[in-house]
Amino acid sequence: MTATDPVGTPGTDRTAQRGRTGRTPASEPGLTTGALARRLGVSPTTLRSWDRRYGIGPAARADGRHRRWTARDVTMLEAMCRLTASGVPPADAARAAKERAYPPAPRPPAAGAPAPAPPAVPAAPTATDADAPSPGAARQEGRGLARAAVRLDAAAVGERLEAAVERYGVVVAWQDVMLPTLHAVGRRWESSGDRYVEVEHLLSWQVSTTLRRHTRQPVAPADPTGAGPVLLACVPGEQHTLPLEALNAALSRLGVPTRMFGAAVPADALVAAVRRLGPVAVVLWAQARSTASLPLAEHVAAMEWGVKGARAQPLVMLAGPGWARPAPGTVRPAALTEALAALAAAYGAAPPTGPA
Repeated sequence: MTATDPVGTPGTDRTAQRGRTGRTPASEPGLTTGALARRLGVSPTTLRSWDRRYGIGPAARADGRHRRWTARDVTMLEAMCRLTASGVPPADAARAAKERAYPPAPRPPAAGAPAPAPPAVPAAPTATDADAPSPGAARQEGRGLARAAVRLDAAAVGERLEAAVERYGVVVAWQDVMLPTLHAVGRRWESSGDRYVEVEHLLSWQVSTTLRRHTRQPVAPADPTGAGPVLLACVPGEQHTLPLEALNAALSRLGVPTRMFGAAVPADALVAAVRRLGPVAVVLWAQARSTASLPLAEHVAAMEWGVKGARAQPLVMLAGPGWARPAPGTVRPAALTEALAALAAAYGAAPPTGPA
C-alpha cells in the first residue's frame, strides 16, 4: 500500500427547511453543534463546512443565534455521513440527505397522468468516477499546499488539507493530494542540504491532524460471531505512521473497528496485543527494508485463538515499500484502495464503492 463540488445557497436552503417543518426553538431546542459532532464522530468544523457549502444546516437557531439541531436534522446528518462514507460526493450526499429528511410536498398529478417516480438517490461512484481530481487539478492543489508549507503557514496548510478531504474524501485526498505533496517536500529537503526539514515536519503534523479529525471513534465489534477489530501497527524501528493514519481514517468511515498502535511497536507488545484482541486482521507497516521483519510477520500469521475445532487466525497484511515480498500466509496490497477492500471483506463490512 502506497501510501469541485458546487456550492449551494445555505440561506435559501435553511429558509426552505424552516418553512417545511414549522418548528420553533422553544418547542424543540435540539442538540448543540458540539454534542452532534460527538454523536456522529465528526468535527464541529465539518458540520459548519457542510452548512456553509451545501446548506445542510440546522432548521432552527435558539435566540436567533445559537445553532440547535433537531431530531430530523440529526437524521439528515446521519444520512449524510452514511452516504459520504460509502463514496458519494458530498454535494450529492447533501442533496439526497435533505430530500430524505425534508421531502417536498407532492403535487397532485394531472388527470390521467401516471404517478411520478420517486426521486433517485445518487449511486456511490466507482473508483473511476469524476469525484477524484484531474491530474492537473491535483498538481495545482499540491503546489498550493506545498507553498503554504514552505511559508510555514500552518493555518493555510490546515485549511487546504481540510478542503481536500471535504471535496474528495479521505482516500482520494490522501492518494492524490497529501501523499504527492509529502513526497515533493521530501525531495526538496533531500536536495537542499536539510534546509527544509522544518517544512516537512510542519506538513506531516498538519496531515496527521487532518486525518485524525476525520477518523471516527473506534466502536465495539458488532459482528455476532465476535469478530475482532483490525489492528494497525508499525513494525519495530519504524517511525512513519501517516500511511497507517490514512488507512485508519478510511476504515473508520466504513464502520470497521480498528486499534491503532502507531510507530515502532515492539515485537512482544504486538504479539501480546494480538492475543488479547483476537483481531480479524493485522496490518504491519514497514517503510524501509531495514525494518521489515518477515519472521515477525510469519509468527503473527501463525497465531491462533478460540476453542478447539473453531480456531481463528488473523489476516496479516504487509503494507509499505519495505516489504520486498510477502511472507507465507500474508497479503501485500498494492494501494490503499486494495487494502481497504481486503480489510472490509475480512471484517464482513460493505466494501468501499468509491472514495471514502
